[in-house]
Amino acid sequence: MKGNIHSFESFGTKDGPGIRFVFFMQGCPLRCLYCHNPDTWNMNDKAYEMTAEEAFEGVSKVKNFIKSGGITVSGGEPLLQPDFVLELFKLCKADGLHTAIDTSGYILNEKVKSVLDLTDLVLLDIKHINPTKYESLTARPLEPTKYFMQYLSEMKKPVWLRYVLVPQFTDEEQDLHDWAKYVSLFPNVERVDILPFHQMGIHKWEQMGQDYKLADIQPPSNSDILKAENIFKSYG
Repeated sequence: MKGNIHSFESFGTKDGPGIRFVFFMQGCPLRCLYCHNPDTWNMNDKAYEMTAEEAFEGVSKVKNFIKSGGITVSGGEPLLQPDFVLELFKLCKADGLHTAIDTSGYILNEKVKSVLDLTDLVLLDIKHINPTKYESLTARPLEPTKYFMQYLSEMKKPVWLRYVLVPQFTDEEQDLHDWAKYVSLFPNVERVDILPFHQMGIHKWEQMGQDYKLADIQPPSNSDILKAENIFKSYG
């Protein structure tokens, strides 16, 4: 089983604890308006095609640097390719490496559950709490991600949540309260990261000939970020 891979980073510091080897997988079922990697959407546009063993060879070369961190499989949506991720994580666990998945939580089936059994940490994006706004933002329904979150809670899987703060889209005060109230119900949530919206991916949309609807949206101000942080903290 070969994996379709968009790119990788051998010294990642933003995708889980410690220094990590990060695989960015090709393919994604969501179409987020603010996506900064739209070039990962199409599964066939991969830059690399390799087996789990071939992928792990790259990890092994930097094992001394990442042994206090681990490996993260991101995307795109990595759980579109559960067979590859499962084989890769088996190799990681045999070598004592910490494993993390960065996912939208849109896909949950028996193969994905097998991957989660070998996953030490899930980095989960719950992009909005209002179902209508979630669908406007991603072109997909919210319910599968809530089901995914519930499953992680039941299996007591450690979760770091991510929330992209986009002015005019995800920064409404009531939505922030509702989001924080919802996620505060889950004791397995160890951390919440607020990711400020940025325009660094706009050139990719232009290269692909895609209509980028957020071209006029400015990044959130420091006070906007602080307001969101304080709302989240008020729910623990």
